[in-house]
Amino acid sequence: MAAPGAAVNTDMACACKGVRSCLLCEKHLTGAKQQEQAVHHFVFDAEEKRAVCRDGEASFILPGVFLWENFITAEEEEELVSHMDQSTWTLSQSGRRKQDFGPKVNFKKKKVRVGLFNGLPALSRWLVERMQQEQTLKDFAPVEQCNLDYRPERGAHIEPHLDDTWLWGERLVTVNMLSDTTLTLSLQQEEAELQVAVPLSRRSLLVLSGPARHTWKHSIQRAHISQRRVCSTFRELSAEFLPGGARAELGSQLLHTALTFTGAPP
Repeated sequence: MAAPGAAVNTDMACACKGVRSCLLCEKHLTGAKQQEQAVHHFVFDAEEKRAVCRDGEASFILPGVFLWENFITAEEEEELVSHMDQSTWTLSQSGRRKQDFGPKVNFKKKKVRVGLFNGLPALSRWLVERMQQEQTLKDFAPVEQCNLDYRPERGAHIEPHLDDTWLWGERLVTVNMLSDTTLTLSLQQEEAELQVAVPLSRRSLLVLSGPARHTWKHSIQRAHISQRRVCSTFRELSAEFLPGGARAELGSQLLHTALTFTGAPP
């Protein structure tokens, strides 16, 4: 679906650091094998809002996962991805490529500034307006958009992690494009790990909030990228940057910039 003349990196470099790796750098890695721990596997039932054991004998309620199937049409998906492919993708960790639209952030020092940020991309205006038609997202005001490109030949994936809560707020919203995949929610317990597979269909929207946002780590496993996948993740501001918060003035400036929808990736 890439437009003619799309800017696509063809080099075989990677951007992995620390414990992160992809297929391009793993052949050079050495190290002791980690001891395996018992893992209990569940599948998320979107209608029942429950995680169901694969053998069907156990289940539990898992709050904070919302799925909107067919959030965009095939034509809209093609337009969105084509537009992304006309801009440059930069290398990211774990075999991914990315495009960032958001403020300049130093999470370690807890510093944020507008920097070169000039708003979310124009095509995202109608995406945000459509999200806001959902009752639970009617007041959703994103201040950052991150586009990610996953390709199986690079071993692209994202490790289990919790998104920052100092800057980013309650809801993480992702639009899944080009292929079906699975989001894995994981929770470490004393004797075993719980993993819940959340099926993400092509062109669906996912919202993580509550326990699914703050307690369960989320990831995309390499095994669940069988063909190219592109996603756009939108993040809102935390309470510290909203009216009444300690950094409300800066938050207002960031939000005003974001919602001009005149952005280009830096």
